Amino acid sequence: MTRIALDPFVADLDGESARLRAAGPLAEVELPGGVHCYAVTHHAEARQLLTDSRIVKDIDVWNAWQRGEIPVDWPLIGLANPGRSMLTVDGADHRRLRTLVAQALTVKRVERLRAGIEALTTASLDRLAALPKGERVDLKAEFAYPLPMNVISELMGVDSTDHPRLKELFEKFFSTQTPPEEVPQMMADLGALFTKIVDGKRENPGDDLTSALIAASENGDQLTDEEIVNTLQLIIAAGHETTISLIVNAVVALQTHPEQREQVLAGEVPWENVIEETLRWNTPTSHVLIRFATEDVEVGDKVLPKGEALIVSFGALGRDEAQHGPTAGDFDVTRSPNRHIAFGHGPHVCPGAALSRLEAGVALPALYERFPELELAVPASELRNKPIVTQNDLHDLPVDLG
Repeated sequence: MTRIALDPFVADLDGESARLRAAGPLAEVELPGGVHCYAVTHHAEARQLLTDSRIVKDIDVWNAWQRGEIPVDWPLIGLANPGRSMLTVDGADHRRLRTLVAQALTVKRVERLRAGIEALTTASLDRLAALPKGERVDLKAEFAYPLPMNVISELMGVDSTDHPRLKELFEKFFSTQTPPEEVPQMMADLGALFTKIVDGKRENPGDDLTSALIAASENGDQLTDEEIVNTLQLIIAAGHETTISLIVNAVVALQTHPEQREQVLAGEVPWENVIEETLRWNTPTSHVLIRFATEDVEVGDKVLPKGEALIVSFGALGRDEAQHGPTAGDFDVTRSPNRHIAFGHGPHVCPGAALSRLEAGVALPALYERFPELELAVPASELRNKPIVTQNDLHDLPVDLG
């Protein structure tokens, strides 16, 4: 099996995803830092593996980890071993940790957040409208970032004064370019910041999910301090990064497909279609780290060996022709059906999927209603990916608002 090295600079994610798909449903890959693992790259096999109880989140199953081959200063260590939370456990422990979060993020409860999301969106658009006419705007920094960060922070009870530090630390957390000597301190700083937030909520609880997690632990649900802190970190990280990329990628897709954009703006195609097609075609999450095989597992005509690590390559899955037909490589807002798994599948499916869809469903139509003449300020070919192997993320999105 030929090993495919994932580009730490993410210069050509589409090309890399195509190579992964061509390698078959199970590809042997090398993560930045020289770490070997496997990737599932086809839709059907991914659904199979994501519900296979032999594929677990327990890092102690990983042969390379047991042999001491994964250094503590590996730039991606925070994604491979982020501490005990619903992300890193299975079975009864996973259900126990996930229950409170899932209850807070049901579709019905998320819908109650709509008015607040609409207000935040309007405020962001008002700030954009107040800028000098003709000024180039970084739509990611000025619109796509503040909305999901404010929404998830309000949900979790994180003060806006912590946002600059969170942004700085998460930039390092996700980046493959973080110097190895800075990794241990970055992880410690993240832990300290979220511990401070949890301690503050213990002293002054509010109507937020962090306070609910603390109350549950005190009422006998047996959440440890580590589990609460790591759950908070997980939800904040996943709750804003994915939605930022979804909004940015949808804008780029619409701007580079003007005929489809006009169909949407004319009301001929619903915004829901734009969101689902963006999730499939230019998924916010390129690769998800990391699961481990407790025994040999057959994947198509190949085998994922016992003790080896598996990543899920969502960028490859979204354009799998076996699932999405011969036009899988095309952006098409009229695609039906559109059965992707951009938010995962099985027990670990993203509990925040409904919230992300709602935020994008509010933000995108409001943006185009306010600025229907919006244009990219640079050719799409000049937009630069950030050096993050897990997030399909741009450095910036320069636009002219018109």
